[in-house]
Amino acid sequence: MKFLNSLLLILLFQLSFSQEKIKVDGISSVVGDFIILDSDIDKVLIDMESQGLSTRGISECQLLGKLMEDKLYAHHAIQDSLELSDNEIYDYVDRQIEYFTEQLGDIDKVLEFYNKSDEISFRDELFEINKTQRLSEMMQQKIVEKVEITPEEVRQFFNSIPKIDLPIFGTELEIAQIVVEPKVSDEENQRIEDQLKLFREDILEGGMSFASKALLYSQDPGSRSKGGRYTLDRKKPREDKAFRDVAFSLREGEISQPFKSQFGWHIIQLDKVRGQEIDVRHILLIPKISESEMNTAKERIDRIRERISSGEITFSDAALQFSDEKETRLNGGVIINPSTNDTRFELTKMDPVLYSQVKDLDDNQISMPLLDNSDNFISKYKILKVTNRFDEHVADFSRDYVKIKELALTEKQLKTVKRWMEDKINETYVNINSESNYCNFAYNWKKE
Repeated sequence: MKFLNSLLLILLFQLSFSQEKIKVDGISSVVGDFIILDSDIDKVLIDMESQGLSTRGISECQLLGKLMEDKLYAHHAIQDSLELSDNEIYDYVDRQIEYFTEQLGDIDKVLEFYNKSDEISFRDELFEINKTQRLSEMMQQKIVEKVEITPEEVRQFFNSIPKIDLPIFGTELEIAQIVVEPKVSDEENQRIEDQLKLFREDILEGGMSFASKALLYSQDPGSRSKGGRYTLDRKKPREDKAFRDVAFSLREGEISQPFKSQFGWHIIQLDKVRGQEIDVRHILLIPKISESEMNTAKERIDRIRERISSGEITFSDAALQFSDEKETRLNGGVIINPSTNDTRFELTKMDPVLYSQVKDLDDNQISMPLLDNSDNFISKYKILKVTNRFDEHVADFSRDYVKIKELALTEKQLKTVKRWMEDKINETYVNINSESNYCNFAYNWKKE
């Protein structure tokens, strides 16, 4: 069957450039079981421009080369029988359509914007695009998943860089904080919990949809308009631990009992499991904090700051004993950078809110108590301290080992991908339109 498919592709390709000049949208190339049309290159350009990306200096040859790489990955993902559920792609298309509709108003405006005649054909096109893209990503992940690097390889990589070309690392800070949250009364917690139990009962026994309840009552500004919907990834733990623990413990369709996180009280419904990802909906209710409870929290953090400033206790010990933030208190209050998973924050890439809080602090200076409601959830007080500063400097092996290791690993992965690409091009059917023969591709697609 695959042999017949290849013959059909070759026939289509030859017919498109026959003397009669019959064209099927103009075929630019064939890679394995995939055809790349001239219009595909145009679509990439339009897509880049719609995202505000500059296309200046990008040639059609470069775009064609990138498309051929994607098709080669996807072709061999199929050859290697990498598992991909069509339902997973259909679900993703549903989310795309939902997002487009939110942005443009309704499906008719979406179809008009993308110049599509009907929703079914638009969904089919999105399905094919996303399936190919996902297969390509899965193949690339498989190629590099077992690539590791030893300390000696890191050293060799660093020593191979001419001194004049060593990277410059910008100024970085290590920051610690102590957080004091106002105590919520038992009566308020009980009120919230009872309210969520009623919501759960309405959904399970009254037939009301979870999404409608979330739209009406959830206090999470990030998901309320989407009916409380979030997608969580097992491999990328970015959410509150309590939230993730409950979400990943549920079965499809199951609704959790009310539970508490750092943001308030929730109930969660598990919509769908898609490999390492799950789709959930949640309703968040935030306890009301009285003025007296806020004043008590302010007095508490003032006392903590006084004790640190007088030398009675260190910042690290105070964080361990008094901070209400579980994620940092065991580490002396030191904040983990969510982008890098280490303790350093590069000034030029720091979250604007955090930057505004520490930009005027000297090393080891303790900030005045700050009222923090930047996440739009429960207000809390915090004090911060710059515990370490790394000024802009030329890369140093000992000082910057973690960053250098990342660079060395990336280079090794790129070399692995390059070898794979060269090998697979040689063993895969590739045919390029004669009109593109002038292109100088990064890989030997023309097999010269």
